[in-house]
Amino acid sequence: MNFLNDVIYGAANGVIYAAFALALVLIWRSTRIVNFSQGGMLMFTTFIGWELVQRHGVNYWVGLAVAIIAGLLLGAIVERLLVRPVENGPPLNAVIVTLGLLLVLQAVAGMIWGNGLSSYAPRFSLNYYHVGHRVILFSPDYLFIVIAVLVVLVALFVLFQLSPLGLRMRASAFNPEVARLLGVRVGRMLTLGWALAAGVGALAGVLIAGTAPNYMNPNGFDELLILGFTAAVIGGLDSPVGAVVGGVIVGVALQVLDDYVSNDIDPFFIFALLLVILMIRPNGIFARRTVRRV
Repeated sequence: MNFLNDVIYGAANGVIYAAFALALVLIWRSTRIVNFSQGGMLMFTTFIGWELVQRHGVNYWVGLAVAIIAGLLLGAIVERLLVRPVENGPPLNAVIVTLGLLLVLQAVAGMIWGNGLSSYAPRFSLNYYHVGHRVILFSPDYLFIVIAVLVVLVALFVLFQLSPLGLRMRASAFNPEVARLLGVRVGRMLTLGWALAAGVGALAGVLIAGTAPNYMNPNGFDELLILGFTAAVIGGLDSPVGAVVGGVIVGVALQVLDDYVSNDIDPFFIFALLLVILMIRPNGIFARRTVRRV
């Protein structure tokens, strides 16, 4: 039963990592950029929701909606003002810009809300379910997170696989010159990609912040950036399904490791896992194989 609880609890945490990874996958699929400022953008918009809910007594759902809208606006502004001037240059330029933005957002959040620890009240209970006399390490709030992540996953599948808009976004990311010749407004598609990714990130931030007390902090999401990035790489940066599967793999592996070995080696394990995946399947376990014809 202990091992089963480890799997359940680890999978629940893995879905949290997957929520973060989905935002990274979305920005990669729509712009071909790894957004290392995702954690900062997610943190900043979550603080906006926290300000409304915790300090001004606004309804949880209103705070969530405002955080998502703030994420959409922040993503669009970042793409227009910061990323667009460097998007045609070497890929490293965009990486440096996103890393710089991460530091700026953390500094600004610290000046506005302070660097202390704060709590974001969850929408549903964090008390674990009971089956008879046994405790199952899974709560109503975790169930809410799982449902929300699955909804986002389905929405991304419909967007990228079944809608003309998703096709235009993918074309703009993979081959902007050809897309322009076909009449696609590439600039708008890139802006939309950043906006949607930041909106998904804002949703993930609010969901994550309520899972533990004293989570809210300008630097509190840094670890999630690493775990979410690892989950995205494991599944493949092109695959939303892979992001969810990668998140679950990371969550279960860390929980089993903590119970049966030690949580002191978690950073080493994550680094080793990331290294192994990059060596064996650099495009992720859900990457499609391409065949070159001569």
